[in-house]
Amino acid sequence: MARPRASAVLVAGILGLGAAPAQAEADWTAQLARSVELPSHEWLAKRRREPGAELTPFTTDGCSGGMSSLWTFTAERFPAFAEAHEGIPPWEACCVTHDRAYHTGGPDPDPEASFEARLAADGALKTCVAATADSRDAVLQDLYGLDEAQVRQVYRAISEAMFQAVRLGGGPCTGLPWRWGYGWPQCWEASGE
Repeated sequence: MARPRASAVLVAGILGLGAAPAQAEADWTAQLARSVELPSHEWLAKRRREPGAELTPFTTDGCSGGMSSLWTFTAERFPAFAEAHEGIPPWEACCVTHDRAYHTGGPDPDPEASFEARLAADGALKTCVAATADSRDAVLQDLYGLDEAQVRQVYRAISEAMFQAVRLGGGPCTGLPWRWGYGWPQCWEASGE
């Protein structure tokens, strides 16, 4: 009887050791991302402090990267799509809220605070998109023959993909129109000093 028990302890130990490197890898990856991104937050902070630097009025394109425009294009051309999914993504309000955070680059220009504010904004976008399943559950279940768990899984996948996309392509000082701090002048433009 001692053998099966010892085997169970050994298996549990091996599985536990497997979890430790995975957590260490996640921590290392997060630290690497922080160290790679922080210089651009420093450049943005410098830009925000320059004399004459002003925040432009807020603008939004809905869900960036062409998501809203592609959704609208599809809805305009395919009435069945529009009937089932409406003319804009169901999570577009989440994107607009996210754009408000990105426009200002966060309330505190300190690079560490700016990094944390961007991470929080991206996390809030992910949570908001996943939560839109609440209003779409019944429609998608009926339309596609999915159960509630499947609809939730789809929305979690969409929210995770959007989170990864904004983490990858939304950093400050990229020159992209949807970058963190897009309401401030581009980081590399001459300051006029």
